[in-house]
Amino acid sequence: QVQLVESGGGLVQPGGSLRLSCAASGSIVSIYAMGWYRQAPGKQRELVAAISSGSTTNYADSVKGRFMVSSGNDKNTVYLQMDSLKPEDTAVYYCNANVRVVPSLRRGDYWGQGTQVTVSS
Repeated sequence: QVQLVESGGGLVQPGGSLRLSCAASGSIVSIYAMGWYRQAPGKQRELVAAISSGSTTNYADSVKGRFMVSSGNDKNTVYLQMDSLKPEDTAVYYCNANVRVVPSLRRGDYWGQGTQVTVSS
């Protein structure tokens, strides 16, 4: 019904930058918010950053001032610009979209498959 395709992960040195992208497609009638979560080994999945359809943003305290979330002009794409990366940012990053789908008109959360981000020297 809904597909989220992520790209942009990889290996980067501390202090470096990466940009993640996620494109949503499928039977979507409305997108309410899109964002990024991450999960490090042995830890729970946590919100990194999200942006609403009205462009309101929300960030985890640990990434404020270093990461920026934005959406594409079509609102079906979300980006995460990650600067000043730290080893503790190492995790699998998951794209999330809160959408309403057809024909059921149900609203729910959908997830991408995840992309690995490794920050190491």
